[in-house]
Amino acid sequence: MHVRRVELTDFRSYERVAVDLDPGVSVLVGQNGMGKTNLIEALGYVATLDSHRVATDAPLVRAGAASAVIRCAIVHEGRELLVELEIVPGRANRARLNRSPVRRPREVLGALRMVLFAPEDLELVRGDPSERRRYLDDLLVARQPRFAGVRADYDRVVKQRNALLRNAYLNRKVGGTRGQDLSTLAVWDHHLAEHGAELLAGRLELAAALAPHLTKAYDAVAPGRGTAAIAYASRLGESLQADRPALEAAILERLQERRVAEIERGMTLVGPHRDDLALSLGDLPVKGYASHGECWSFALALRLAAYDLLRSDGIEPVLVLDDVFAELDGQRRERLAALVSDAAQLLVTCAVPEDVPASLRGARFDVVTGAVSRVS
Repeated sequence: MHVRRVELTDFRSYERVAVDLDPGVSVLVGQNGMGKTNLIEALGYVATLDSHRVATDAPLVRAGAASAVIRCAIVHEGRELLVELEIVPGRANRARLNRSPVRRPREVLGALRMVLFAPEDLELVRGDPSERRRYLDDLLVARQPRFAGVRADYDRVVKQRNALLRNAYLNRKVGGTRGQDLSTLAVWDHHLAEHGAELLAGRLELAAALAPHLTKAYDAVAPGRGTAAIAYASRLGESLQADRPALEAAILERLQERRVAEIERGMTLVGPHRDDLALSLGDLPVKGYASHGECWSFALALRLAAYDLLRSDGIEPVLVLDDVFAELDGQRRERLAALVSDAAQLLVTCAVPEDVPASLRGARFDVVTGAVSRVS
């Protein structure tokens, strides 16, 4: 799989730009703030329908414009697919495949499989559990695009259930009828258990499949620095199996146990939206114990593990390293270059070309505000 061409209209700093790319290595060179990461962000949006930098779509639209458009031509197994996305803040985004409209933008997921490593990924290790849940879910969708619908259904149920719990909380405060609120919630309990069990089963299978790839990747990035491991951490308990009926029953049972606490707090306290991914190095958790260098290596290993797992599935994703080499010493740069040199398509961004190992200096593009030009 590789991106043959990407066109942006009113996306971030670009009024209009078109870039033709080849398989193999492409290096985008530009000073900070010139727009090289904006180009990468657009590709990431095609792959995930989300930005790795901001939580909402509004910042993606160039100041003064009403909408932004991304067009991406992707070649996979000799066939070309054109994905077009229109981002309209405050309204539903629109998508087309090969110029034909699709009912929902998520139908384009799977057209581009991409693994992106960026400085923000340090939050995978040091940040909140939501960062690690997002990492798992994005990878889950990359492997099996149908999970985009599962995620959307689960998120909808949690939102609706939270609204009902909030109403139950407020009614209770003013002496309302608590039983009627609970009766309404019971319907959503079953929806939560159904969709939550499917999402949880997918995450459990994914974490188990990812674990050996992470151990291998960390040892390749930082040899002799300890054994890296991951484990899915569910509030339903340890040693869970990816058995949907059993997980659904466990969620329903825990919902009953936590009913009073949920009413008192006015929010859903049970389900995979409360889970985490436990990261460890040797016998210690990474968060709170690992050094900055170890955290950086662990975050990189998480992305490389995702890349290796997709490849083991028969999927050859586009690999993107966004301002990564500037953060690494010489030895780590060379080790990383050796690990990724055989990627079908590798996109590298940097401010200083000399930061990129010589073995990865393929096609070069200079990025200056609003323009991208190929120089070699």
